[in-house]
Amino acid sequence: MAKRKVDTENRGFQTRWESEYMFTKVAGKPVCLLCGESVAVLKEYNLRRHYETKHADKNKNMDMEQRLQKAEELKRGLKSRQALFKKAKSQGQAAVKASFILAEEIAKSARPFTEGDFIKNCMIKVCDEVCPEKRQLFLNVSLSRNTIAERVDQLSINLKEQLVKKGKDFIAYSLAVDESTDISDIAQLSIFIRGVDSSLSVTEEFLALRRMHGTTTGHDLYEEVSRCVNEMELPWEKLVGLTTDGAPAMCGHRSGLVAKIREKMQEENATGELTAYHCIIHQEALCGKALKMEHVMSIITRTVNFIRAKGLNHRQFKAFLTELETEHGDLPYHTEVRWLSQGKVLQRCFELREEICLFLDSKGKDTTQLRDEMFLCEMAFLCDITSHLNAINLQLQGRDRVISDMYSTVKAFKTKLTLWETQMRKENLSHFPSCQTMKEKLSTSAFPSPQLADKIGMLTTDFRRRFADFEAQKSRLELLGNPFAVDVESSPPNLQMELIDLQCNDALREKYAAVGAAEFARFLPGTMPQLRIQAAQTLSMFGSTYLCEQLFSLMNLNKTSHRSRLTAEHLHSILRISSAQSLTPNIDELVEKMGHHQVSPSTSNK
Repeated sequence: MAKRKVDTENRGFQTRWESEYMFTKVAGKPVCLLCGESVAVLKEYNLRRHYETKHADKNKNMDMEQRLQKAEELKRGLKSRQALFKKAKSQGQAAVKASFILAEEIAKSARPFTEGDFIKNCMIKVCDEVCPEKRQLFLNVSLSRNTIAERVDQLSINLKEQLVKKGKDFIAYSLAVDESTDISDIAQLSIFIRGVDSSLSVTEEFLALRRMHGTTTGHDLYEEVSRCVNEMELPWEKLVGLTTDGAPAMCGHRSGLVAKIREKMQEENATGELTAYHCIIHQEALCGKALKMEHVMSIITRTVNFIRAKGLNHRQFKAFLTELETEHGDLPYHTEVRWLSQGKVLQRCFELREEICLFLDSKGKDTTQLRDEMFLCEMAFLCDITSHLNAINLQLQGRDRVISDMYSTVKAFKTKLTLWETQMRKENLSHFPSCQTMKEKLSTSAFPSPQLADKIGMLTTDFRRRFADFEAQKSRLELLGNPFAVDVESSPPNLQMELIDLQCNDALREKYAAVGAAEFARFLPGTMPQLRIQAAQTLSMFGSTYLCEQLFSLMNLNKTSHRSRLTAEHLHSILRISSAQSLTPNIDELVEKMGHHQVSPSTSNK
């Protein structure tokens, strides 16, 4: 005979048992109101036996009405205790959640972990003035150094788990890799990933920061990148592009990072070809050196350093400008690392050229070079062309930049260079305001337009040389930029039929006009799978290592001489939280996972 199952007998709790046996139902189980014990099986016999065995003597003189009153009192008391427990649990969870939120803010603001104690002291002082009755709630929020460090690590792990989960859906992804050194002269390898899923949604996130002990050869870099890809469980055959800073260790033909990754992809039988790019922003900055006008910049740098390097000279110069009531009150410094600073220094020096000469004269310094008309013309030209280079540099910076848009920006600038060269030869200085000013002030010699036009020609040639890699991918980039203008016949055979269907679809053409190139790819129908894959691969490509450079700035903000105790693991966690863009830590999930590890006064001070 089969054993009976209690669950199938539909036993229900009867209200009369509350007064007869002093039991109530809590979470599906009968619980004694007198002693708090629960009975495993919901049967009247079990409840009666419990009552008669343990409580019958205490309540034998009570009538039914008294029993009902006592049962109601006991139920109210039980509910009150349950509410208190729930409130305590809720307050504990709120305290844990608050510590996570504050830890995230501390990490994002590059503050030391010990800042948590300072914040808590401030919170307590505010609480004492505003709501002193809730002081204990604020005391329960643990913000000690160890707690903040632990919370930051947990937030970082949560973000990484989300990225790993998203990575499983990528149909194409690319990497951006750059290397720099921190304040301790330790080489740090920054790796970012840009992945595209089947819905053509783009995820651009920090992948890892690896410490490079010893050498930083192409093989060393490859080992770290390979380890990251494998840890993320990313398939090598879906790797589309690799963008680097162009260093030999990155781009060496035989033993560079790019060559090693291509070998790895061949070993993994990947069918796609890896597309390697030198950072567009790096290339653009390097093109500026093709002008070969270091002699102009060296004179300006030497002049600025004379004024700024010594405190007395600097104070006197600022006072001098104040007396003259000039528009600007000081000169900025120039540094090679900060490319944009050169344009600001040039512009300010050009605008204050007369005041600078007067000040240097008062100091007994020779100003012959600074007053030379040819030098002033070259300075004006360098000021204008650097301003144009800075403008394109700013256009290329930023997150979530689509490589086809970046290519279009560079392509437009090359066209502008051709126009400027032609206009310069005709002494048309419409786009060179500083040169126009100098031409109007020249006394004897003519403005050197032919020589400066040659400089623009040199810049144009260097742009074409440095961006030859992008020209090779022109058809691929234009396919994403404007698929309706692509020549079908010259396109790859596997795309031709779908391209014809696309270009003949008026509804899709209208959608393209409404949303633009970057968003349009998401509206490609499932009946065009080859176009969708092509779009995903192009969307996944990095045009620059801007994110890596930005991460190094964050690294230098966090890893300073005042934070010598910051470990590599904690630095990694801080940078993952600070650089997160499309992902946010799931704090509620983290609080839920902690479960029974609720914050209490006994644990908050550990």
